[in-house]
Amino acid sequence: MKTLVNRAGPRHVALETTLVVHGVPRGEGAALAHALGDCVRDQGVEPALVGVVGGRPIVGMSEPELRTLLEADAVVKANTSNLGVLMHLGQHAATTVSATMELAAAAGVRVFATGGLGGLHFGLAERPDVSADLAALARFPVAVVTSGVKSLLDVEGTRELLESLGVPVIGFRTERFPAFYLRESGARVDARIDDVNVLAGFVGSELRRTGRGIVIANPIPETDEIERSDWERWLAQAQAAAHEGGRDVTPKVLAALHHFSHGRTLAANIALARSNAALAGQVCRALPSEPA
Repeated sequence: MKTLVNRAGPRHVALETTLVVHGVPRGEGAALAHALGDCVRDQGVEPALVGVVGGRPIVGMSEPELRTLLEADAVVKANTSNLGVLMHLGQHAATTVSATMELAAAAGVRVFATGGLGGLHFGLAERPDVSADLAALARFPVAVVTSGVKSLLDVEGTRELLESLGVPVIGFRTERFPAFYLRESGARVDARIDDVNVLAGFVGSELRRTGRGIVIANPIPETDEIERSDWERWLAQAQAAAHEGGRDVTPKVLAALHHFSHGRTLAANIALARSNAALAGQVCRALPSEPA
């Protein structure tokens, strides 16, 4: 098994590769990766793109390494369950939230910006379907800046499970847990913090205290939020179009949402990812130095 290539550290913000490889149409991933990196750099710290190239896990991917993933015919999504075997078999992989957290923690990176967390799917009584992202938050000491959970999942149930796992959920300038395209859900956060310096101070001390992750809930910017009525209509259409179900039901629904919304959901996704990258950069910059 190949060892970690680490080009990052405490003054870097981790960025996942699933978003740029699978989250936007083919051909647009490099531009998004650069845009998110610029959002981080604008705050005075550096981005560290995380992925697996030829079985080698990398924190702080180079431009040629990113291009390898973007141009490959097939790139698997890596989570904490299949990360090791993908490395062992020498495959390319785009890291999801859980795998990005694992590699970022190993590299000493304390802050990670993503779009939305995975969570609980509806219908758990019939077939359990819980994202590996949630367990990763209980295992790896990384603060994850996110716009909550995709609105097609069980948002309130996901929020309850985070509490059961002992993962603190801090709302940045909000008292409500966001639902990706929507700024608010019916769930609350554990605490609201409006000042980045206060937030960073908590992140530094809490990561050291518990060795667990932290959720920093950052709602989508108001100008980019999707109207609830539009969202509910598009979701119903998308779910009907993706009726086959199965393991890939979520990406099928997301692709259908892009179609029925005429690209508005994709634009909202990019907007919230940029907002999260900027906030993660601010938190990283304000983090107290780790004790010697």
